Amino acid sequence: MKKKIISLVLALTLVASAVFVLVACNKVLPSVSDEVIAAAEKMDMDALLAEAKKESGDFIAYGNTSRITTAMTNFIASDWGKALGLTDKNAVAVKKSDSEIYSLLREESRAKTSAGNASMVLIQDSASLDLERGAKDPLVKNYVSEEFKDKVDANNRLPLAHQFINKLFMYNVADKENTAQFNNVWELTKAEYKGQIFFKNPKDEQVNMNFLIMLTNGEWSGKLETAYKALNGKEADDVGAGKTYENYGYKWIAEFIANCNFSITSDTTIASTLSKESNKGKMGLFVLSKLRDASVYGDNLQVSAWDKDGANNFVEIDPFAGFMYSIYAQLAAKGPRPYTAMLFINYLMTAEGFKPWESLGGYSANKDVPVYEGSLTKPVETTDERSKDGFLYLDNNKKEMILTNSEKVKIDGKDVTIKTYTYLDGGATITDKDKTTGKTTQIKVDGKDKDLSIKNKTQKIEGGVSDQPLSFWTKCLVIEDGAYILSVKAEVQDWINTKLASNNTTVKK
Repeated sequence: MKKKIISLVLALTLVASAVFVLVACNKVLPSVSDEVIAAAEKMDMDALLAEAKKESGDFIAYGNTSRITTAMTNFIASDWGKALGLTDKNAVAVKKSDSEIYSLLREESRAKTSAGNASMVLIQDSASLDLERGAKDPLVKNYVSEEFKDKVDANNRLPLAHQFINKLFMYNVADKENTAQFNNVWELTKAEYKGQIFFKNPKDEQVNMNFLIMLTNGEWSGKLETAYKALNGKEADDVGAGKTYENYGYKWIAEFIANCNFSITSDTTIASTLSKESNKGKMGLFVLSKLRDASVYGDNLQVSAWDKDGANNFVEIDPFAGFMYSIYAQLAAKGPRPYTAMLFINYLMTAEGFKPWESLGGYSANKDVPVYEGSLTKPVETTDERSKDGFLYLDNNKKEMILTNSEKVKIDGKDVTIKTYTYLDGGATITDKDKTTGKTTQIKVDGKDKDLSIKNKTQKIEGGVSDQPLSFWTKCLVIEDGAYILSVKAEVQDWINTKLASNNTTVKK
Protein backbone atom coordinates (compact mmCIF):
# COMPACT_ATOMS: atom_id res chain seq x y z
CA MET A 1 0.00 0.00 0.00
CA LYS A 2 2.84 2.33 0.95
CA LYS A 3 4.53 1.66 -2.39
CA LYS A 4 1.30 2.52 -4.25
CA ILE A 5 1.02 5.84 -2.42
CA ILE A 6 4.64 6.71 -3.21
CA SER A 7 4.08 5.82 -6.88
CA LEU A 8 0.96 7.98 -7.01
CA VAL A 9 2.81 10.94 -5.46
CA LEU A 10 5.64 10.53 -7.99
CA ALA A 11 3.16 10.37 -10.88
CA LEU A 12 1.38 13.52 -9.72
CA THR A 13 4.71 15.28 -9.33
CA LEU A 14 5.70 14.37 -12.90
CA VAL A 15 2.36 15.60 -14.23
CA ALA A 16 2.71 18.88 -12.33
CA SER A 17 6.25 19.30 -13.67
CA ALA A 18 5.07 18.64 -17.21
CA VAL A 19 2.31 21.20 -16.86
CA PHE A 20 4.80 23.74 -15.48
CA VAL A 21 7.17 23.14 -18.40
CA LEU A 22 4.28 23.42 -20.90
CA VAL A 23 3.13 26.72 -19.40
CA ALA A 24 6.69 28.03 -19.34
CA CYS A 25 7.21 27.12 -23.00
CA ASN A 26 4.01 28.90 -24.00
CA LYS A 27 4.61 31.96 -21.83
CA VAL A 28 3.28 35.15 -23.39
CA LEU A 29 4.90 38.52 -22.79
CA PRO A 30 2.88 40.98 -20.71
CA SER A 31 1.14 43.80 -22.59
CA VAL A 32 1.10 47.50 -21.87
CA SER A 33 -1.93 47.76 -19.58
CA ASP A 34 -5.15 49.63 -20.32
CA GLU A 35 -4.62 51.53 -17.06
CA VAL A 36 -1.21 52.76 -18.20
CA ILE A 37 -2.65 53.86 -21.54
CA ALA A 38 -5.63 55.62 -19.93
CA ALA A 39 -3.31 57.55 -17.62
CA ALA A 40 -0.95 58.40 -20.48
CA GLU A 41 -3.80 59.81 -22.57
CA LYS A 42 -4.22 62.52 -19.92
CA MET A 43 -0.51 63.38 -19.77
CA ASP A 44 0.95 66.41 -21.51
CA MET A 45 3.94 65.97 -23.78
CA ASP A 46 6.50 66.82 -21.09
CA ALA A 47 5.10 64.14 -18.78
CA LEU A 48 5.12 61.57 -21.60
CA LEU A 49 8.68 62.50 -22.45
CA ALA A 50 9.73 62.00 -18.83
CA GLU A 51 8.27 58.46 -18.88
CA ALA A 52 9.80 57.69 -22.28
CA LYS A 53 13.25 58.64 -20.98
CA LYS A 54 12.98 55.79 -18.47
CA GLU A 55 12.59 53.22 -21.28
CA SER A 56 15.41 51.22 -22.81
CA GLY A 57 15.94 49.11 -25.88
CA ASP A 58 15.51 49.93 -29.56
CA PHE A 59 12.45 51.80 -30.76
CA ILE A 60 10.97 49.86 -33.69
CA ALA A 61 7.88 50.68 -35.75
CA TYR A 62 6.23 48.75 -38.58
CA GLY A 63 4.06 50.33 -41.24
CA ASN A 64 2.30 49.32 -44.45
CA THR A 65 3.34 52.64 -46.01
CA SER A 66 6.94 53.16 -47.14
CA ARG A 67 6.83 56.75 -45.92
CA ILE A 68 6.97 55.61 -42.32
CA THR A 69 10.74 55.38 -42.79
CA THR A 70 10.89 59.10 -43.64
CA ALA A 71 8.57 59.87 -40.73
CA MET A 72 10.93 58.02 -38.36
CA THR A 73 13.93 59.95 -39.71
CA ASN A 74 12.06 63.20 -39.08
CA PHE A 75 11.05 62.06 -35.58
CA ILE A 76 14.67 61.28 -34.72
CA ALA A 77 15.62 64.81 -35.81
CA SER A 78 12.76 66.41 -33.86
CA ASP A 79 13.11 67.89 -30.37
CA TRP A 80 11.46 64.77 -28.93
CA GLY A 81 13.81 62.44 -30.77
CA LYS A 82 16.83 64.43 -29.66
CA ALA A 83 15.63 64.52 -26.05
CA LEU A 84 15.33 60.72 -26.11
CA GLY A 85 18.73 60.25 -27.70
CA LEU A 86 17.25 58.49 -30.72
CA THR A 87 19.48 57.79 -33.73
CA ASP A 88 19.19 55.72 -36.88
CA LYS A 89 20.91 52.95 -34.92
CA ASN A 90 18.34 52.64 -32.10
CA ALA A 91 15.17 53.88 -33.83
CA VAL A 92 14.01 52.10 -36.97
CA ALA A 93 10.85 52.01 -39.07
CA VAL A 94 10.27 49.09 -41.43
CA LYS A 95 7.78 48.84 -44.29
CA LYS A 96 5.76 45.61 -44.14
CA SER A 97 2.42 44.36 -45.45
CA ASP A 98 -0.50 44.02 -43.02
CA SER A 99 -0.18 40.22 -42.95
CA GLU A 100 3.57 40.47 -42.32
CA ILE A 101 2.98 42.94 -39.47
CA TYR A 102 0.48 40.67 -37.72
CA SER A 103 2.76 37.67 -38.22
CA LEU A 104 5.72 39.53 -36.72
CA LEU A 105 3.66 40.76 -33.76
CA ARG A 106 2.48 37.21 -33.01
CA GLU A 107 6.03 35.91 -33.20
CA GLU A 108 7.27 38.73 -30.96
CA SER A 109 4.54 38.04 -28.38
CA ARG A 110 6.18 34.66 -27.78
CA ALA A 111 9.69 36.06 -27.39
CA LYS A 112 11.55 35.62 -24.11
CA THR A 113 12.03 39.38 -23.84
CA SER A 114 10.41 42.42 -25.47
CA ALA A 115 13.77 44.05 -26.21
CA GLY A 116 13.70 43.44 -29.97
CA ASN A 117 9.95 43.91 -30.44
CA ALA A 118 8.10 46.65 -32.29
CA SER A 119 6.43 49.29 -30.11
CA MET A 120 4.17 50.90 -32.71
CA VAL A 121 2.46 50.09 -36.03
CA LEU A 122 0.70 51.87 -38.89
CA ILE A 123 -1.81 49.39 -40.28
CA GLN A 124 -4.90 49.30 -42.49
CA ASP A 125 -7.96 47.01 -42.92
CA SER A 126 -10.41 48.11 -40.23
CA ALA A 127 -12.16 44.72 -40.05
CA SER A 128 -8.98 42.76 -39.26
CA LEU A 129 -7.98 45.42 -36.77
CA ASP A 130 -11.37 45.28 -35.03
CA LEU A 131 -11.04 41.50 -34.82
CA GLU A 132 -7.55 41.73 -33.32
CA ARG A 133 -8.51 44.43 -30.85
CA GLY A 134 -11.34 42.23 -29.60
CA ALA A 135 -9.02 39.31 -28.84
CA LYS A 136 -8.40 38.18 -25.24
CA ASP A 137 -4.76 39.25 -25.47
CA PRO A 138 -4.64 41.71 -28.41
CA LEU A 139 -1.42 42.42 -30.27
CA VAL A 140 -2.31 46.10 -30.69
CA LYS A 141 -3.85 48.71 -28.42
CA ASN A 142 -5.41 52.09 -29.01
CA TYR A 143 -4.04 55.36 -27.68
CA VAL A 144 -5.42 58.87 -28.25
CA SER A 145 -3.93 61.83 -26.45
CA GLU A 146 -6.41 64.29 -24.91
CA GLU A 147 -4.68 66.91 -27.06
CA PHE A 148 -6.09 65.35 -30.24
CA LYS A 149 -9.56 64.30 -29.11
CA ASP A 150 -11.12 67.54 -30.37
CA LYS A 151 -9.03 67.50 -33.55
CA VAL A 152 -10.03 64.02 -34.70
CA ASP A 153 -13.67 63.12 -35.30
CA ALA A 154 -15.10 60.69 -32.73
CA ASN A 155 -15.66 57.96 -35.33
CA ASN A 156 -11.95 58.07 -36.22
CA ARG A 157 -10.56 57.69 -32.69
CA LEU A 158 -11.21 54.00 -31.98
CA PRO A 159 -9.09 52.78 -33.60
CA LEU A 160 -7.14 56.00 -34.14
CA ALA A 161 -7.01 56.88 -37.83
CA HIS A 162 -3.77 58.56 -38.85
CA GLN A 163 -4.67 59.19 -42.48
CA PHE A 164 -7.16 58.42 -45.22
CA ILE A 165 -6.42 56.85 -48.61
CA ASN A 166 -8.70 57.07 -51.63
CA LYS A 167 -8.93 54.73 -54.60
CA LEU A 168 -10.61 56.42 -57.52
CA PHE A 169 -11.89 55.61 -60.98
CA MET A 170 -9.51 57.12 -63.54
CA TYR A 171 -9.37 56.73 -67.29
CA ASN A 172 -6.98 57.25 -70.19
CA VAL A 173 -7.66 60.38 -72.28
CA ALA A 174 -4.86 60.03 -74.84
CA ASP A 175 -7.58 59.82 -77.51
CA LYS A 176 -10.04 62.62 -76.77
CA GLU A 177 -12.65 60.89 -78.95
CA ASN A 178 -12.34 57.56 -77.15
CA THR A 179 -12.55 58.07 -73.40
CA ALA A 180 -14.18 56.13 -70.59
CA GLN A 181 -16.09 59.08 -69.17
CA PHE A 182 -19.20 58.01 -67.23
CA ASN A 183 -21.59 59.33 -64.57
CA ASN A 184 -23.26 56.15 -63.28
CA VAL A 185 -21.33 53.12 -62.00
CA TRP A 186 -23.78 50.74 -63.68
CA GLU A 187 -22.30 51.86 -67.00
CA LEU A 188 -19.15 49.98 -65.96
CA THR A 189 -21.07 46.69 -66.03
CA LYS A 190 -21.84 46.98 -69.77
CA ALA A 191 -20.28 44.66 -72.34
CA GLU A 192 -18.02 47.33 -73.84
CA TYR A 193 -16.05 47.49 -70.58
CA LYS A 194 -15.19 43.78 -70.62
CA GLY A 195 -11.50 43.51 -69.64
CA GLN A 196 -11.07 47.27 -69.82
CA ILE A 197 -11.03 48.14 -66.08
CA PHE A 198 -7.72 47.58 -64.29
CA PHE A 199 -8.22 46.68 -60.61
CA LYS A 200 -5.94 44.83 -58.21
CA ASN A 201 -7.49 41.46 -57.45
CA PRO A 202 -9.45 41.71 -54.16
CA LYS A 203 -8.10 38.27 -53.19
CA ASP A 204 -4.66 39.92 -52.98
CA GLU A 205 -5.71 43.31 -51.57
CA GLN A 206 -8.01 43.20 -48.54
CA VAL A 207 -9.05 46.87 -48.77
CA ASN A 208 -10.34 46.17 -52.29
CA MET A 209 -12.29 43.23 -50.91
CA ASN A 210 -13.62 45.41 -48.08
CA PHE A 211 -14.88 47.96 -50.63
CA LEU A 212 -16.92 45.30 -52.39
CA ILE A 213 -18.27 43.91 -49.12
CA MET A 214 -19.42 47.42 -48.13
CA LEU A 215 -21.66 47.56 -51.19
CA THR A 216 -23.84 44.76 -49.80
CA ASN A 217 -25.03 46.78 -46.79
CA GLY A 218 -28.40 48.50 -46.71
CA GLU A 219 -27.10 52.00 -47.42
CA TRP A 220 -24.99 51.27 -50.48
CA SER A 221 -27.19 48.55 -51.98
CA GLY A 222 -30.05 51.06 -51.70
CA LYS A 223 -28.01 53.74 -53.48
CA LEU A 224 -27.07 51.26 -56.18
CA GLU A 225 -30.73 50.36 -56.62
CA THR A 226 -31.62 54.03 -57.13
CA ALA A 227 -28.74 54.45 -59.59
CA TYR A 228 -29.76 51.33 -61.53
CA LYS A 229 -33.33 52.56 -61.94
CA ALA A 230 -32.10 56.03 -62.94
CA LEU A 231 -29.95 54.57 -65.71
CA ASN A 232 -32.31 51.85 -66.94
CA GLY A 233 -35.73 53.29 -66.15
CA LYS A 234 -36.87 50.06 -64.49
CA GLU A 235 -36.12 47.54 -61.76
CA ALA A 236 -33.73 44.64 -62.30
CA ASP A 237 -35.58 41.35 -62.76
CA ASP A 238 -32.82 39.28 -61.08
CA VAL A 239 -32.68 41.07 -57.71
CA GLY A 240 -34.77 40.19 -54.67
CA ALA A 241 -35.82 37.32 -52.42
CA GLY A 242 -35.37 33.98 -54.16
CA LYS A 243 -33.68 35.56 -57.19
CA THR A 244 -30.07 35.57 -58.45
CA TYR A 245 -28.97 38.48 -56.27
CA GLU A 246 -30.06 39.30 -52.74
CA ASN A 247 -29.75 43.04 -53.38
CA TYR A 248 -28.33 45.49 -55.92
CA GLY A 249 -24.94 45.50 -54.19
CA TYR A 250 -24.43 41.83 -55.03
CA LYS A 251 -25.56 42.38 -58.61
CA TRP A 252 -23.15 45.27 -59.20
CA ILE A 253 -20.25 43.37 -57.62
CA ALA A 254 -20.79 40.32 -59.84
CA GLU A 255 -21.12 42.33 -63.04
CA PHE A 256 -18.26 44.71 -62.22
CA ILE A 257 -15.91 41.83 -61.39
CA ALA A 258 -16.78 40.20 -64.70
CA ASN A 259 -15.47 43.29 -66.52
CA CYS A 260 -12.30 43.81 -64.45
CA ASN A 261 -8.78 43.11 -65.61
CA PHE A 262 -6.80 41.56 -62.74
CA SER A 263 -3.57 40.97 -64.69
CA ILE A 264 -1.63 43.69 -62.82
CA THR A 265 -0.65 43.13 -59.21
CA SER A 266 0.14 46.64 -57.92
CA ASP A 267 -1.59 50.01 -58.01
CA THR A 268 1.64 51.73 -59.13
CA THR A 269 1.89 49.44 -62.15
CA ILE A 270 -1.81 49.90 -62.89
CA ALA A 271 -1.32 53.68 -62.96
CA SER A 272 1.79 53.38 -65.12
CA THR A 273 0.22 50.89 -67.54
CA LEU A 274 -3.08 52.74 -67.84
CA SER A 275 -1.30 56.02 -68.64
CA LYS A 276 0.38 54.60 -71.76
CA GLU A 277 -0.84 55.75 -75.17
CA SER A 278 -1.66 52.14 -76.07
CA ASN A 279 -4.34 52.00 -73.36
CA LYS A 280 -6.42 54.94 -74.50
CA GLY A 281 -10.07 54.50 -73.63
CA LYS A 282 -9.36 52.11 -70.74
CA MET A 283 -10.02 52.65 -67.04
CA GLY A 284 -8.62 51.76 -63.61
CA LEU A 285 -9.62 51.88 -59.95
CA PHE A 286 -6.50 52.63 -57.90
CA VAL A 287 -4.87 54.95 -55.34
CA LEU A 288 -4.89 58.62 -56.34
CA SER A 289 -1.39 59.21 -54.93
CA LYS A 290 0.08 56.90 -57.60
CA LEU A 291 -0.16 59.82 -60.03
CA ARG A 292 3.02 61.07 -58.33
CA ASP A 293 5.08 58.12 -59.59
CA ALA A 294 7.78 58.81 -62.17
CA SER A 295 6.47 56.05 -64.47
CA VAL A 296 3.00 57.60 -64.78
CA TYR A 297 2.14 59.94 -67.67
CA GLY A 298 -0.29 62.12 -65.76
CA ASP A 299 -1.43 64.09 -68.80
CA ASN A 300 -2.97 60.88 -70.17
CA LEU A 301 -5.12 60.24 -67.09
CA GLN A 302 -8.35 61.84 -65.89
CA VAL A 303 -9.85 61.36 -62.44
CA SER A 304 -13.53 60.58 -63.07
CA ALA A 305 -14.62 62.56 -60.00
CA TRP A 306 -13.00 65.65 -61.52
CA ASP A 307 -14.95 65.57 -64.76
CA LYS A 308 -16.86 68.82 -65.29
CA ASP A 309 -19.99 69.81 -67.16
CA GLY A 310 -20.50 72.75 -69.51
CA ALA A 311 -20.97 75.09 -66.57
CA ASN A 312 -17.60 74.02 -65.12
CA ASN A 313 -19.22 72.13 -62.24
CA PHE A 314 -18.05 68.71 -61.11
CA VAL A 315 -20.14 65.92 -62.62
CA GLU A 316 -21.54 63.76 -59.83
CA ILE A 317 -21.01 60.04 -60.34
CA ASP A 318 -24.01 58.06 -59.17
CA PRO A 319 -23.63 56.75 -56.48
CA PHE A 320 -19.83 56.75 -55.91
CA ALA A 321 -16.53 57.67 -57.57
CA GLY A 322 -14.36 55.17 -55.69
CA PHE A 323 -13.72 54.32 -52.07
CA MET A 324 -11.78 55.47 -49.02
CA TYR A 325 -10.12 53.62 -46.16
CA SER A 326 -7.90 54.54 -43.20
CA ILE A 327 -4.40 53.77 -42.02
CA TYR A 328 -4.42 53.45 -38.24
CA ALA A 329 -1.76 54.34 -35.66
CA GLN A 330 -1.65 51.73 -32.90
CA LEU A 331 0.57 50.72 -30.01
CA ALA A 332 2.20 47.30 -30.35
CA ALA A 333 1.04 45.73 -27.09
CA LYS A 334 4.24 43.75 -26.42
CA GLY A 335 6.72 46.51 -27.27
CA PRO A 336 9.47 47.68 -24.89
CA ARG A 337 8.88 51.41 -25.43
CA PRO A 338 5.16 52.24 -25.15
CA TYR A 339 5.70 55.84 -24.03
CA THR A 340 8.11 56.49 -26.92
CA ALA A 341 5.47 54.97 -29.21
CA MET A 342 2.86 57.36 -27.79
CA LEU A 343 5.14 60.32 -28.48
CA PHE A 344 5.68 59.05 -32.03
CA ILE A 345 1.92 58.70 -32.58
CA ASN A 346 1.38 62.25 -31.29
CA TYR A 347 4.15 63.46 -33.62
CA LEU A 348 2.58 61.71 -36.63
CA MET A 349 -0.74 63.42 -35.88
CA THR A 350 0.83 66.90 -36.22
CA ALA A 351 1.42 68.86 -39.42
CA GLU A 352 5.16 68.32 -39.00
CA GLY A 353 4.74 64.58 -38.51
CA PHE A 354 2.46 64.34 -41.55
CA LYS A 355 5.06 65.93 -43.87
CA PRO A 356 6.02 62.65 -45.62
CA TRP A 357 2.39 62.30 -46.79
CA GLU A 358 1.87 65.99 -47.61
CA SER A 359 1.13 65.75 -51.33
CA LEU A 360 -1.59 64.67 -53.74
CA GLY A 361 -3.79 62.00 -52.15
CA GLY A 362 -2.65 62.58 -48.56
CA TYR A 363 -5.32 63.33 -45.92
CA SER A 364 -4.56 63.57 -42.20
CA ALA A 365 -7.24 62.54 -39.69
CA ASN A 366 -6.26 65.67 -37.74
CA LYS A 367 -8.69 68.34 -38.95
CA ASP A 368 -6.08 71.04 -38.25
CA VAL A 369 -3.73 69.59 -40.89
CA PRO A 370 -4.88 71.01 -44.25
CA VAL A 371 -5.14 68.98 -47.45
CA TYR A 372 -2.24 69.64 -49.80
CA GLU A 373 -3.27 72.41 -52.20
CA GLY A 374 -0.15 72.80 -54.30
CA SER A 375 0.25 71.55 -57.84
CA LEU A 376 1.59 68.05 -58.44
CA THR A 377 5.39 67.97 -58.34
CA LYS A 378 6.89 64.63 -59.29
CA PRO A 379 9.84 62.99 -61.01
CA VAL A 380 9.22 62.08 -64.65
CA GLU A 381 11.28 59.59 -66.62
CA THR A 382 13.53 61.31 -69.15
CA THR A 383 13.08 60.21 -72.75
CA ASP A 384 15.68 59.78 -75.50
CA GLU A 385 14.63 58.78 -79.03
CA ARG A 386 17.99 57.03 -79.61
CA SER A 387 17.14 54.46 -76.92
CA LYS A 388 15.49 51.21 -78.00
CA ASP A 389 12.63 51.76 -75.52
CA GLY A 390 12.72 55.56 -75.67
CA PHE A 391 14.18 56.19 -72.18
CA LEU A 392 17.44 57.56 -70.81
CA TYR A 393 19.21 55.60 -68.06
CA LEU A 394 21.88 56.10 -65.39
CA ASP A 395 24.35 53.57 -64.00
CA ASN A 396 25.66 53.43 -60.40
CA ASN A 397 28.01 56.34 -61.17
CA LYS A 398 25.14 58.41 -62.64
CA LYS A 399 26.59 58.16 -66.14
CA GLU A 400 23.99 58.48 -68.91
CA MET A 401 23.25 55.51 -71.13
CA ILE A 402 20.63 54.28 -73.60
CA LEU A 403 19.26 50.81 -74.28
CA THR A 404 20.59 49.56 -77.62
CA ASN A 405 19.74 45.85 -77.60
CA SER A 406 17.69 43.23 -75.77
CA GLU A 407 18.05 39.52 -76.54
CA LYS A 408 17.19 36.16 -75.01
CA VAL A 409 19.95 33.60 -74.56
CA LYS A 410 19.96 30.06 -73.17
CA ILE A 411 21.85 29.64 -69.90
CA ASP A 412 21.63 26.24 -68.19
CA GLY A 413 18.56 25.47 -70.30
CA LYS A 414 16.69 28.62 -69.24
CA ASP A 415 15.83 31.74 -71.27
CA VAL A 416 17.63 34.79 -69.86
CA THR A 417 17.11 38.31 -71.18
CA ILE A 418 20.38 40.20 -71.70
CA LYS A 419 20.17 43.96 -72.18
CA THR A 420 22.93 46.00 -73.79
CA TYR A 421 23.39 49.67 -72.96
CA THR A 422 25.55 52.27 -74.67
CA TYR A 423 27.13 55.16 -72.75
CA LEU A 424 26.46 58.57 -74.30
CA ASP A 425 29.93 59.75 -73.28
CA GLY A 426 32.41 57.70 -75.32
CA GLY A 427 30.06 55.14 -76.83
CA ALA A 428 31.25 52.17 -74.76
CA THR A 429 28.73 49.33 -74.33
CA ILE A 430 27.87 47.20 -71.31
CA THR A 431 25.45 44.32 -70.71
CA ASP A 432 23.40 44.03 -67.54
CA LYS A 433 24.30 40.32 -67.18
CA ASP A 434 27.11 38.02 -68.26
CA LYS A 435 26.00 36.15 -71.40
CA THR A 436 27.64 32.93 -70.22
CA THR A 437 26.71 32.73 -66.54
CA GLY A 438 23.71 35.08 -66.31
CA LYS A 439 25.30 36.79 -63.30
CA THR A 440 24.90 40.54 -62.83
CA THR A 441 27.69 42.57 -64.43
CA GLN A 442 30.21 44.15 -62.04
CA ILE A 443 31.12 47.83 -62.22
CA LYS A 444 33.66 50.00 -60.36
CA VAL A 445 32.02 52.40 -57.88
CA ASP A 446 34.39 54.49 -55.76
CA GLY A 447 37.13 52.01 -56.56
CA LYS A 448 35.11 48.95 -55.46
CA ASP A 449 33.36 46.26 -57.51
CA LYS A 450 29.57 46.57 -57.28
CA ASP A 451 26.61 44.94 -59.04
CA LEU A 452 25.57 47.09 -62.00
CA SER A 453 22.43 49.05 -61.10
CA ILE A 454 20.56 50.75 -63.93
CA LYS A 455 17.77 53.25 -63.24
CA ASN A 456 15.67 55.57 -65.34
CA LYS A 457 16.94 59.13 -65.36
CA THR A 458 14.20 61.40 -64.06
CA GLN A 459 13.53 65.10 -63.84
CA LYS A 460 11.24 67.05 -61.54
CA ILE A 461 8.29 68.76 -63.17
CA GLU A 462 5.41 70.89 -61.97
CA GLY A 463 2.01 69.57 -63.04
CA GLY A 464 -1.37 71.23 -63.09
CA VAL A 465 -3.10 68.63 -60.90
CA SER A 466 -4.27 69.82 -57.47
CA ASP A 467 -6.36 67.95 -54.94
CA GLN A 468 -9.79 68.58 -53.43
CA PRO A 469 -10.61 68.96 -49.71
CA LEU A 470 -11.40 65.87 -47.67
CA SER A 471 -15.06 66.91 -47.46
CA PHE A 472 -15.27 66.58 -51.26
CA TRP A 473 -14.18 62.94 -51.08
CA THR A 474 -16.30 61.89 -48.11
CA LYS A 475 -19.40 62.87 -50.07
CA CYS A 476 -18.66 60.78 -53.16
CA LEU A 477 -16.73 57.75 -51.91
CA VAL A 478 -17.65 54.48 -50.18
CA ILE A 479 -16.18 54.71 -46.67
CA GLU A 480 -14.89 51.50 -45.07
CA ASP A 481 -16.79 50.37 -41.95
CA GLY A 482 -14.89 47.65 -40.08
CA ALA A 483 -17.81 46.65 -37.85
CA TYR A 484 -20.12 45.91 -40.80
CA ILE A 485 -17.39 44.13 -42.76
CA LEU A 486 -16.53 41.94 -39.80
CA SER A 487 -20.18 41.01 -39.25
CA VAL A 488 -20.64 39.60 -42.78
CA LYS A 489 -17.08 38.99 -43.98
CA ALA A 490 -17.03 35.18 -43.88
CA GLU A 491 -20.18 34.74 -45.95
CA VAL A 492 -19.86 37.66 -48.37
CA GLN A 493 -16.15 37.24 -49.01
CA ASP A 494 -16.65 33.58 -49.92
CA TRP A 495 -19.39 34.61 -52.36
CA ILE A 496 -17.14 37.26 -53.93
CA ASN A 497 -14.32 34.74 -54.27
CA THR A 498 -16.57 32.45 -56.31
CA LYS A 499 -17.22 35.34 -58.71
CA LEU A 500 -13.51 36.15 -58.88
CA ALA A 501 -12.74 32.53 -59.75
CA SER A 502 -14.80 32.81 -62.93
CA ASN A 503 -12.88 35.90 -64.15
CA ASN A 504 -9.98 35.00 -66.43
CA THR A 505 -9.87 38.26 -68.35
CA THR A 506 -6.43 39.51 -69.30
CA VAL A 507 -5.39 42.40 -71.49
CA LYS A 508 -1.97 42.96 -72.98
CA LYS A 509 -0.17 45.55 -70.88
